Amino acid sequence: MSKVFYATTPIYYVNADPHIGHAYTTIIGDCLARWHRLDGYDTHYLTGTDEHGEKIFQAAQAAGVAPQAFVDQISARFERAWEALGISHDDFIRTTQERHTRVVRQVLQTVHERGDIYYDEYEGLYCVGCERFLTDKELVEGKCPTHQTTPEARREGNYFFRMEKYRAWLTEHIQTHPEFIQPEGYRNEILSMLRESIGDLSISRPRSRVPWGIHLPWDESHVTYVWFDALLNYVSALGFPAGERFTKYWPHTWHLIGKDILKTHAVFWPTMLQAAGIPLYQRLLVGGYLLGPDGRKMSKSLGNVVDPFALSQKYGRDALRYFLLRELPYGQDGAVGEKGLVERYNADLANDLGNLLSRVRALLLRHCKGVIPQPAPGEAEAATSTAGQALLAKLRPLVHNLRLYAAIEEVLQFVRSLNRYFNDQAPWKLAKDPAQQERLGTVLYQVVEGLRIASILLEPAIPDKARQLRQSLGLGDYTLGQAAEWGLAPAGTPIPAEAPILFPKFEAEAPAEAPAEAPPAAPAVPVKAPITIDEFGKVDLRVALVVAAAKVPKADKLLKLTLDMGGQERTVVSGIAQWYKPEDLPGRKVVVVANLQPVKLRGILSEGMILAAVDDQGNLTLVGLDQDLASGAEVR
Repeated sequence: MSKVFYATTPIYYVNADPHIGHAYTTIIGDCLARWHRLDGYDTHYLTGTDEHGEKIFQAAQAAGVAPQAFVDQISARFERAWEALGISHDDFIRTTQERHTRVVRQVLQTVHERGDIYYDEYEGLYCVGCERFLTDKELVEGKCPTHQTTPEARREGNYFFRMEKYRAWLTEHIQTHPEFIQPEGYRNEILSMLRESIGDLSISRPRSRVPWGIHLPWDESHVTYVWFDALLNYVSALGFPAGERFTKYWPHTWHLIGKDILKTHAVFWPTMLQAAGIPLYQRLLVGGYLLGPDGRKMSKSLGNVVDPFALSQKYGRDALRYFLLRELPYGQDGAVGEKGLVERYNADLANDLGNLLSRVRALLLRHCKGVIPQPAPGEAEAATSTAGQALLAKLRPLVHNLRLYAAIEEVLQFVRSLNRYFNDQAPWKLAKDPAQQERLGTVLYQVVEGLRIASILLEPAIPDKARQLRQSLGLGDYTLGQAAEWGLAPAGTPIPAEAPILFPKFEAEAPAEAPAEAPPAAPAVPVKAPITIDEFGKVDLRVALVVAAAKVPKADKLLKLTLDMGGQERTVVSGIAQWYKPEDLPGRKVVVVANLQPVKLRGILSEGMILAAVDDQGNLTLVGLDQDLASGAEVR
């Protein structure tokens, strides 16, 4: 069977410049695309810009330029941004391109002729930011939860798509295709939404009010609603309906999106496809929000906005890519900042990987005439010679499930094992003994071959540095499958006499000086009575993986959590419902008091307690880990 892979990012709305959220999703997609190319897949990676709609028209007016000139400027910034971050997309779609406009009009005509579009008067609350009408259930204290604005009351005639007609079909499809929406929490969110009527979707705007858009093919006094227009980019870029690329790639589609556009991609988009007679995409993969380094939503007024392009320019684009991929479990919200980037970069790349490369190169140049030595026949250590094969077998399912942070950590654990091997074998001592020269060659070859394997497996994350690592050892490019083969670094290959330091160490900039009048210090928190070390030793703290979470009936504050503690399943009832939604918890690692006396809460036997911190406002945060430790690991 042929190996084909098609990945898409959302097409980014050009009412503002590219930011850290755009960069994160695009880097995730790029990592997946590079992985699949290395693995021999016929790969196509799409990104682009969404350029129609009321917000664009208003932004262009405010800038004093024509809409087309405005979108040309912003779209070009996105293209330059992805070039700066080393994004290897195969196509960049723009919704103002004729190839896209043609497909939108064709699909609209098809759905209209099938009787799934009708005209009606509509009155409701309209959010300009979302460019759609909102229901009362979607509002929070009368405001749009995304834009924190009060929607406008509008009454106008629009064309509607019979979306409600497809609700039962969509529910069944999601229920019978577990991988269709991931992570599972977002799948459950959509299924919950589909239990009630979703209504029909307004898919046009009067041209007299919004002149910037694609005209409806049967009524040129209306333009297409921006989401009905934009979503079709995923097929228009492939030459739908008869294009060879559409036939080849569309059945293998992975859509990468942020959770703020979940409903449009998990409800609007599949029902549109079904109405148009177009097969559904394969997977919808939903990412969380990136927060400022203080853990709060990024805001210019809070001063916690992170500029990905400034970080890339300062530390290198591979450092930024590595940090975002390694630090954040996909699907969960996570804090990002310069300090975290520097700490992760120094620990993993400079100390573990770069330092090992420098040490082995120094010995090769000093004691092996600058060439990769020949290992002694039959001397390859069994544990090392099969490491690549075992490692690749671990990584494949992790990448498939978008646990990229865990896949990268597996490779770094392998690099750390190479460091331990290097230190245990002490090749600098072997070099001093004439009788140990053959053994010296074997040890150095083992490390070189291990670095070759690590560089291949890290290449989707840090493509520039991975190639530079191999070049500093006189090696070229390899396929992913060749990471599972031992002995492909050719003995006798000369290494360059000079090579730049692969990962020079960095220090994060010190925080800005405090203002002249510093705020008063917080009052000291009262500490409980002292205990002895023996008393503390009685508390058994363990790492646990949240497998499932659900609300406890008739208990607003309680959640029932199912935990994996290294092969042992536990049920814990925790009073965290005010701060955490059940769908946000599966896949998260927590710290549990494992030997707490079990107790029944609301009829449920609770077998432990999850640790959490509380601030002076009473807000609760679960205690987390800065590394992905195994379930059941002891905390002390």
